[in-house]
Amino acid sequence: MEKILHITIQELHYQDYEKTINMGLVSKGIRLDVYVEDKEGRVYDIEMQCTNAPNNGLAKRSRFYQAMIDMELLGKGEKYENLNPSYVIFICTFDPFGVNLPIYTFTHCCEEDNTVKLKDEETRVFLNSKGSENAVDPDIAAFLRYVDGKAPEGEFVRSVDLEVQRVKGLEKVRREYMILSDEIRRRQAEAAAEAAAEATKDTMQRNILGMLKEKIPMETISRITNYSVEQIMQLGKLHGLL
Repeated sequence: MEKILHITIQELHYQDYEKTINMGLVSKGIRLDVYVEDKEGRVYDIEMQCTNAPNNGLAKRSRFYQAMIDMELLGKGEKYENLNPSYVIFICTFDPFGVNLPIYTFTHCCEEDNTVKLKDEETRVFLNSKGSENAVDPDIAAFLRYVDGKAPEGEFVRSVDLEVQRVKGLEKVRREYMILSDEIRRRQAEAAAEAAAEATKDTMQRNILGMLKEKIPMETISRITNYSVEQIMQLGKLHGLL
């Protein structure tokens, strides 16, 4: 975290392993992989991400996570200035933005003058395990290659690997690791299914729009696609075809 964020951390407090934040029965909850706080009050959520999401889903997920963390941090009646600095960090096994940067760091600044910072102390970071060749810090480059499945290189990453092997050797952790591996596979399968469903939906909607452009009656389109006439009408209005 110090190397990624270029800050000094005196001490870490592990708040929760796979912390769950759920604000209500009807709202979407989240489960954080690693949630820690340092001595200075900064909070960090660290996520391992093995699959990308369509339609900028990962970026929007990071936005939602940060919002939920803020809601968890700020109690009722507290002043906004009491919000802790927060960092949401995604360690990705793919390039999330396609520019081949090793690290993408996002903070808010003014579009009209990017020297004007919002200073809301909210930071989102995405590591790209495929971008190691562009990393300035050799330790970060070695870490990204390690995440990408390569052998550990250098003192820093070898120390990480030793800890990984030590922890995986513990009986209790070995059981937890197997459960976690199953959970990761389940999440990957869910993400793949969601991506496939989204792709199918996009294809269907493009087909519907194509048929509307060809002036095919909505009742006919409904029989072909199993979309209701009302849904087809809404889609057509949204894209200026009706």
